[in-house]
Amino acid sequence: MASDELHYLTGLEAGQRIRSGEFSSAELTQAMLTRIEKLDAELHSYATVLPESAMAEAAEADAALAKGENRGPLHGVPLAVKDLIAMKHVRTSAGMPILKNRITDHDATVVTRLRAAGAVILGKLELTEGAYASHHPDVTAPVNPWNFDYWTGVSSSGSGVATAGGLCFGSLGSDTGGSIRFPSLACGTVGLKPTFGRVSRYGVWPLSETLDHIGPMTRSVGDAAAMYNALAGEDPRDPTTLTAPVPDFLAGLEQGVRGLVIGVDEAFNSRDVEPEVGDALGAAIEVLRGEGAEIRPVTLPPYDDVVDNWVVICGADAAVTHADTYPARKEEYGPVISGLIDTGHDVTAADYARATIMRQNFSGALAKLFDEIDMIVAASFVVPTPRLDAMDDLMGAPGALERLIRFTCPFDHSGSPTLSLPCGFTDAGTPLGFQLIGRHLGEDLLLRAGHAYERATVWNSRHPDI
Repeated sequence: MASDELHYLTGLEAGQRIRSGEFSSAELTQAMLTRIEKLDAELHSYATVLPESAMAEAAEADAALAKGENRGPLHGVPLAVKDLIAMKHVRTSAGMPILKNRITDHDATVVTRLRAAGAVILGKLELTEGAYASHHPDVTAPVNPWNFDYWTGVSSSGSGVATAGGLCFGSLGSDTGGSIRFPSLACGTVGLKPTFGRVSRYGVWPLSETLDHIGPMTRSVGDAAAMYNALAGEDPRDPTTLTAPVPDFLAGLEQGVRGLVIGVDEAFNSRDVEPEVGDALGAAIEVLRGEGAEIRPVTLPPYDDVVDNWVVICGADAAVTHADTYPARKEEYGPVISGLIDTGHDVTAADYARATIMRQNFSGALAKLFDEIDMIVAASFVVPTPRLDAMDDLMGAPGALERLIRFTCPFDHSGSPTLSLPCGFTDAGTPLGFQLIGRHLGEDLLLRAGHAYERATVWNSRHPDI
């Protein structure tokens, strides 16, 4: 059974075949480890591969099935996690050479929950330094499996690359200003940023304690729903988690979008947006309309101030995270995250209070908008996935960061759930994507809409030829 027969199955398909006895979890896990060994020297998606523990977990999954114990749709399915998520006795460096010897003595709650669902953890995935905007100069950055010359998205770069490239069946990413959605866009995957507090952050190295979200990145909406079933829910070890009951997100997928009201803010979606992005978004909206959704014009609350103040909140929060090593060991940090932390040190109490007030006002006004609609559809990025040699020009322009996070960071501020979906390809053969934004705890509707869109299109059936 060669790995090239298996690696682009969806996670749900892989799990079903394991349960049917077509192949074992051990066979599938070994096939994935073989593929990682073959390809990741070029893709650089993994920070740490865990072959021994992965094979032991697969053997345990097979033994449980042999005894009639079925833990659900992810039973025996190989997944991977971003390397800011703690695993006991495993290095967790968060993309930071300064933490290269940091061995954690506990599992993050999300790891515990994936294992409880029967999943196998293949390893830890690479990311930008401290989950901010750039890889440390001493870290080999993951490369886009669609085209090595193009951006992978940040910060969950390894999660996007490994998932898109068939080096795992799904992964965990984190999102503070767009870090699940950017790599999902760039690598052509599905990405779910949950409602703030819906998924525990216990055992996760923070970028910003008040903005960070943890969520699944997959090759299908169904896989995202299955992983979310395992992840969501209250955790006593994370006091920010929500107590709301967790529904079965797989159960309602087939209900479709008929009767749902989707809001479109034309001004938000067209401002400073390149035509290729706008055309793909327009086509996606028409697919949703054709599937039965009502498309209604809306106006988002004023958002420029919350975009401009994202770096105030993130920078100040990051300064707290890194207080033990920065500025004491500043020379070991890369220049990009150093700039963020320096900004955070310069933030005054009044600056932070002002940004927090703006954030609360935006969030409250956005919540009221959902009294009239079920979700919002929007672009994910103002330009198609850029070439790596164009990133310096993009980032060097005045106001570049604010421009590039305009579609994403407002919904980190508000804690709103978002679902990223592929919606086509550029002339260069790189993926295009868009996002659906919902009310708090509205992931069930987002996943329904995403599944309906996915069934009506072909984008998730295309994979990198590697």
